[in-house]
Amino acid sequence: MLKQRLIHPEILDALAAAGHGSRVLITDGNYPASTKIGENAALVYLNLAPGKVTVTEVLDVLLSAIPVEDAAVMEPASGPEPAIFAEFRRLLPELDLNKLDRFEFYEEAGGPDTCLQIVTGEQRIYANLLLTIGVVLP
Repeated sequence: MLKQRLIHPEILDALAAAGHGSRVLITDGNYPASTKIGENAALVYLNLAPGKVTVTEVLDVLLSAIPVEDAAVMEPASGPEPAIFAEFRRLLPELDLNKLDRFEFYEEAGGPDTCLQIVTGEQRIYANLLLTIGVVLP
């Protein structure tokens, strides 16, 4: 029995095996999870139903378990910035969002440093977030 917010066994397993510089991808419901997964990434589906569970709900819980030193987002080719970016900034106030175009994002997220990919039921577009795990100081 765990006495912390993060209790999902597969997510805990992947994070426990990760280290500084490892990456965690949280995807929206439109992300091509099965075809863009990295060779070292565990794949966890949390997409129970449309809108359940959201990327920001997952992020909020992950932040209780890991330090984050970098965050990358998928930026649209044109148009205004997606509204969810403001929520990411609210939850990650000490970080600047690293904006990547769609194909750069796929390449980075599918790289060998990604240890975990969490698929959500998020319906907001461009709600994909690639986190880099930071250092736990003594």
